[in-house]
Amino acid sequence: MSEETTIKKAPPKETPERRKKRMDWFYHLLYMVVWPYFRLIHPVKARGRENIPEGPAVICPNHTTAGDPFYVVFAFGYRWTMRAMAKIQIMRVPFIGWILGKAGVFGVDRDTTDVKAVRTAMKFLKEGDKLLMFPEGTRVHDGEDVQAKVGAALFATRTGVPLLPVYIQRKKKRFRRNTVVIGEPYYPEYEGRKPTSEELQVIARNLMDRVRALGEGVE
Repeated sequence: MSEETTIKKAPPKETPERRKKRMDWFYHLLYMVVWPYFRLIHPVKARGRENIPEGPAVICPNHTTAGDPFYVVFAFGYRWTMRAMAKIQIMRVPFIGWILGKAGVFGVDRDTTDVKAVRTAMKFLKEGDKLLMFPEGTRVHDGEDVQAKVGAALFATRTGVPLLPVYIQRKKKRFRRNTVVIGEPYYPEYEGRKPTSEELQVIARNLMDRVRALGEGVE
């Protein structure tokens, strides 16, 4: 009696389309879980939703509180999904990091040149996703002057997608609407095939100037 040889087939490779659907499902799940709390305690008033582009973009808000990513997400609304760059420490928290990763959040180690995070960000943009990141790189408190990092400028110029400035009200209030202003998307200008380090710094400064301009009269 001959033995039958069983050949195990490798599972099909996940396509970008299937990965996007999976991440969007988890994203919407988290949205519905967290939304009631924010709707009651920290309601959001969005301005400029008509400026949200259909395609990929680098979403660039100012950053003052830990809840800022949620203010942006709820200002955009349920329809618009996005991927987000977060500090690596958050992604290492048991379960929290796992569920965030399923929804398209990925960690970046700010103490090193995180090549993996850079590749992940550019991959999402090239696949048509919107990327949320904070150009200042950290929370900025009143009186602090933090120079914007060049990451957002780099991603936009390398992938050919626009930058989308967003202003989040600095002083948050409970049980009162907190304003988020969504600016107009734009393509950074530079000479040559790709921007120089100096041009990236200029783009980063110009971006934050646009973000701050959106906040005039908000506070």
